[in-house]
Amino acid sequence: MNKFKKVGLTALGTALVSTASFAGDLSVSGSAGMTLTGKDNNATGNGITMSDTLTFAGSGELDNGWTVSLSHAIDGGINDAMSITLGMGDAGTLKFEGLGGSGPVEETDDVTPTANEESWATVAGTVSGLADGSEGTRNFTYTLPSLVDGLALDVFHQPSDAAQGSSIEYKAVYTGIEGLEVGYAGGENNDTLTNQIDNTNLWAKYTIDAFTLGVQRNQENEQTASADTDFTAYGISYAVSDELSVSYNASTVDHENTTLSDQDAQGISFSYTSGGITVGGSAHSVDNVAGAAATDNSGYELNVAFAF
Repeated sequence: MNKFKKVGLTALGTALVSTASFAGDLSVSGSAGMTLTGKDNNATGNGITMSDTLTFAGSGELDNGWTVSLSHAIDGGINDAMSITLGMGDAGTLKFEGLGGSGPVEETDDVTPTANEESWATVAGTVSGLADGSEGTRNFTYTLPSLVDGLALDVFHQPSDAAQGSSIEYKAVYTGIEGLEVGYAGGENNDTLTNQIDNTNLWAKYTIDAFTLGVQRNQENEQTASADTDFTAYGISYAVSDELSVSYNASTVDHENTTLSDQDAQGISFSYTSGGITVGGSAHSVDNVAGAAATDNSGYELNVAFAF
C-alpha cells in the first residue's frame, strides 16, 4: 500500500512539474565589454574599464490569458535592476520596478540619433543636467492600450517615502507616419522634499533612406530660485552599411542663472557590429562645462562589447 502511494505521489509531482515547465519560460542572457576613455584636464590612469551584465528573464501565462514576466539584471556581481511586468491584454501593461527604475523624463533626456554616445558625454567634470526626472526604487509604469494607431502612452508613478515626495510623469510617442517619431515626456519630480521640479521633453526624429535626423527641446523648471535650464539638441546619423553607422550630435544648455554661461557640446560617433561583437567610439568637446566660463573639456571613448 505504501509503495502504491509513493508511486502515485511521484507521478502527480512529475505531472505538476511538467505543467509548470510548459506554462513558463526562463532564460539567461549576458553582455561583457571593455572601454578605453581619455579626458583632458583629468587624471584617468590607464583609462580602461570593464563591464559585465547577466540578465535573468522568466515569463508565463495565467489562466485568464494575462502574462507575467520577470527581469533581474546583475552587473559586476551586484543587483542592478529588477522588475515584474503584468500584461493585461486589452487593459494595457503594468510594470513594477523594485530596483533600478526611472521615469520617462530621465529615460528620454536626449534621444537624438547617435551611433555611440550623446554630444555631452565622456568629458571631465559634471556637465549641466539635460533633464531632472524622477528615479528610484519601487515604482510603477502603466502602458495604456492602443487608443490610436501608432500612439503609445505611459504613466509613471514614484510613491512617496520618508526621503522623497510622490512623483508622477507621462510619456506619449507617435509613430503613425512612416519614418517619423514624435515624442513628449513630462511631469513633476519630487525626489527631494524641498525642491519640486517640473520637466518637459519634446523631440522629433525622421528616417529617410540611410539617414536619421533628430531634434529635441527640454525645459526644467525648479522651485529653487534661478535654477531653471533649457536644453536643445540636434543629431544626424547615417547607416553606411548594415554593420557600420556614424553620427554627429550637438547640444546647448541655457541657464536661467545669469552668472552661468551656456554649455555647448559637440560629438562624433561610430558603431560597427559583426555577429555578437560591437565596436564603438566617439570624440566630444564641451565648452563652459556646467556653465563655468572658459572651462572647456574634451574626451574620447573606444569600446568593445560582446553579447551572449
